[in-house]
Amino acid sequence: MLHHNIILIFRNFKRFKSSFFINLIGLSTGLACSLLIFLWVMDELRMDRFHDKQSQIYQVMENHRLGADINTIPNTAGLLAESMAEDFPEVVYAATVAPAKWFGDFNLKVEGADHVKSKGQFVGKDFLKIFSYPLVEGDKDQVLDDKYAIVITESLAEKLFNTSEGLVGKSLEVNLMQYAHAVTITGVMRDLPRHSSERFDFLVNFEAFKEINPSVVHWGNSGPHAYLLLEEGTDEQAFNSKIENYLHTKSDETGFRSLFATPNADVYLYGLYENGKQAGGRISYVKLFSLIAVFILLIACINFMNLSTAKASRRVKEVGIKKAIGANKSVLVFQYLGESLSMAFISLLVALLLVVLALPQFNVVTGKALSLGLDASMVVMVVLITLITGLLAGSYPAFYLSGFNLVSILKGNMKSSFRELLARKGLVAFQFALSVVMIVSVIVVYLQIEYVQNKNLGFDKENVLTFPVEGKVALNTITFLSELERIPGIIHAGSMQQRMIGNANRTVGVHWDGKNPEETIEFANFTVSPGIIEVFGIPVVAGRTLSAEVASDSSALVLNEKAVAIMGLEEPVGASVNLWGQDRTVIGVVQDYHFESMQETVKPSFFKLDDWGNGMQKAAVKIQSGREKETLAALQSFYKSYNPGYEFAYTFIDAEYQALYEAEERVGVLSKYFAGLAILISCLGLFGLSAFSAERRTKEIGIRKTLGASELGIAWLLTSEFTKLVLMALIIGLPISYFIVAYWLGQYAYKINLEWWYFCGAGMITLLVAMITVSFQSSKAAMMNPVKSLRNE
Repeated sequence: MLHHNIILIFRNFKRFKSSFFINLIGLSTGLACSLLIFLWVMDELRMDRFHDKQSQIYQVMENHRLGADINTIPNTAGLLAESMAEDFPEVVYAATVAPAKWFGDFNLKVEGADHVKSKGQFVGKDFLKIFSYPLVEGDKDQVLDDKYAIVITESLAEKLFNTSEGLVGKSLEVNLMQYAHAVTITGVMRDLPRHSSERFDFLVNFEAFKEINPSVVHWGNSGPHAYLLLEEGTDEQAFNSKIENYLHTKSDETGFRSLFATPNADVYLYGLYENGKQAGGRISYVKLFSLIAVFILLIACINFMNLSTAKASRRVKEVGIKKAIGANKSVLVFQYLGESLSMAFISLLVALLLVVLALPQFNVVTGKALSLGLDASMVVMVVLITLITGLLAGSYPAFYLSGFNLVSILKGNMKSSFRELLARKGLVAFQFALSVVMIVSVIVVYLQIEYVQNKNLGFDKENVLTFPVEGKVALNTITFLSELERIPGIIHAGSMQQRMIGNANRTVGVHWDGKNPEETIEFANFTVSPGIIEVFGIPVVAGRTLSAEVASDSSALVLNEKAVAIMGLEEPVGASVNLWGQDRTVIGVVQDYHFESMQETVKPSFFKLDDWGNGMQKAAVKIQSGREKETLAALQSFYKSYNPGYEFAYTFIDAEYQALYEAEERVGVLSKYFAGLAILISCLGLFGLSAFSAERRTKEIGIRKTLGASELGIAWLLTSEFTKLVLMALIIGLPISYFIVAYWLGQYAYKINLEWWYFCGAGMITLLVAMITVSFQSSKAAMMNPVKSLRNE
């Protein structure tokens, strides 16, 4: 019986070649999209979940109550972790971390060799007791006990020593800004797993970081990250109740700050908080693309169902003969489900080939290194998706075909029921409704990204480049900057303790006359050298900028307009502001500028000169437009002569700003591809349906032409049926798309207005593509010789 059914299945594939290839293309494309999205989703869900005791690892977060708002950040006091390990019995181990993303590249130097750039972080001595980063040399219980111990990865070991063996006890020098110190290798770890969200090449004891930034020893500090390994079975909610006001017991300055611990494995996906409550994060994109995968696969399945039921009239006699010789409904259902499952598995083979071909480009778009592995979970999921697809696509046609009445078949009274036509038309409308939602989404995402990248940011990001302050430059920053400004083509040069683009340092230690003592206001804090405001071209609206020639500027501030407005200063220049217990004078006001992404409103901020003299992390220069090439060459040459042994590694500010929208750009590119595929698959189904519709109405077309109907009139007659369905899809899809894109835009403080033409444009694109698809078959049918049409049986 099985052998007989297999033969019938392949005979039917051969008999209905056009529908077979339409279904093959649609299903294989849908499966390929679903598999690519599945690979990406699984990769996202596995991030930071490889640690042996992941269920016990927590990160401590802080809620800052700022007026009516609550700002949630991962930064905590530098003393918090070790203090919690002493005060809370639930804490088995705790570690403070100054993460690698805080710093540029470190420079590591082995005697007799050039500097090697790498990424590192400072961690508490129990870090490797909490996290599972396996060592190939060294004891995880002791490797970080010494203040100047360093643990390096195998890859870094190969770069430094051309080997990863026998390195314990060897020395090297770590350089960061003006900090340089000899450290001893106490361990070598395996390279970090691909699913680690933290990326670093080495670990140094956090005690060494206190030499770079002594402020971390104060409870008022809010900077490093704190990680805990809790006792197994610890009640998370009860523990959070215990630690909520823990900071208040340590310092009077922390009254606006409260603590809570969140599972470390959830931070990557659920890192977005709104007003103190978890509000999503990357998990939103995981859900979005999972939904897109389901929709694309559903569109492909709809094609299969529609084409199968549409060609049912050509299989009526087959069903009648089988029923006449004794075949019952279950036998027929089994045969037709077998057809759909066979089609699904043939499509799977094609889909796997498409995935292999598309993966390299897909990895470029997503920034990942995905591969089509054959692990058990992958195989099970692929087979499961294929089975569901086959059953979903074939269930309705199977029960529909097997349900034909034998008497009606033999009498030739088979007609399409109203319910059948309604279901088929409804499915077509549903397909195109999904397509129009995706097209609108692509348009809005693209325009929003264009808007935020081209909006007036309040500073000039063109031809500004930054590079690390290191080596001799770190020790003589002011002199180095002065020399830079002598290079032809360099307009301004300056330096800063942190990046000007992205998250800035924050402080609440700003006080002024008339401030409400009950109110807590957070200011962005930029510690800079003279000239940095000029480098970025931030307009001065009152007073002047910081100057190296005015001694009193060491205790001066330059505010932005938002800070002036919040302080209520009518005459800001000359006003006295108390910063961290020291009175400072406001010497200037600059225009508000967007140092964060457009998802955030402009924050009150201030600029001050560096208190350390040479404690800068980044240098920045403004290059004259039109002279970029020769100026950059001269700058590189000067840097190498001034700072021998160090690589001149620079980035342009516009690239740093663009990186703020990396996730949105990837969503936009992927959405564009998937929307195109959704339209393609929908049009394939429409093409097949229009072909069957034209075939079914062959005699009608012949009679109409005989009676004088024009070819254009007949083409419109056939086209209008499907045009109405697409118009119905627009009526359904456009309102849904409005609510979806309006919700997405809600995360931006600055956003485009939703214009009517976005939706009309998407509707016209959908309608035009659908009409072109249908008109091909309609025109072909309209031009057929009426004699042939009337002779057709």
